[in-house]
Amino acid sequence: MTDRNKNILDILEKDYPEARCELEFSTPFELLVAVVLSAQCTDRRVNIVTREMFKKVNTPQGFAEMSTEQIEEFVRPCGFYRNKAKSIKELSEDIVNNYGGEVPRCLDELVKLKGVGNKTAAVVYSVAFHGEALPVDTHVFRVSHRLSLSEGKTADAVMEDLKRQFPSDKWYTLHHTMIFHGRYTCKSRKPLCVNCNLNDYCTYYKDLKNE
Repeated sequence: MTDRNKNILDILEKDYPEARCELEFSTPFELLVAVVLSAQCTDRRVNIVTREMFKKVNTPQGFAEMSTEQIEEFVRPCGFYRNKAKSIKELSEDIVNNYGGEVPRCLDELVKLKGVGNKTAAVVYSVAFHGEALPVDTHVFRVSHRLSLSEGKTADAVMEDLKRQFPSDKWYTLHHTMIFHGRYTCKSRKPLCVNCNLNDYCTYYKDLKNE
């Protein structure tokens, strides 16, 4: 890890010591469902929905036995509810039929689940199973570009760039501190540059100053 990258990570850790997954869950399966619902939706909204939903159904078996339409009624407030309900139904059936009703603990197997993409699998692997993964969401993607840590055009490309630059035992911390930074400081439309301690490393901020 370069001195520059170490400084960036040190600042992120200092600024966001409580950075963690803000989705509420009590089992790996609950986290998997919550991550599916979090696409294009705030964690706060997802938590409101899952608090009530998980009281009634919170296992792969339970969701597999429900109709897609029934799941849609639960998840409607999270947006894109038809696609999300379909994904939850499919991954639940997959877990029941092919994994004995238990969420697989291996990243390669998580990615194979129907309705589960690379980011979702990486979040579950990292957060629920403490595996070494580096999920890239919209916040990590944006912050990585503004700090010139990556010029990747896709989340997977950014992920590979970050993995090459930071040791694997720092991926969990990097992921969550970058999310917090993107969520609370380095916002998409109106970043709070005046409050940011990373301006010395930020290409976006330097470009603003030169305008």
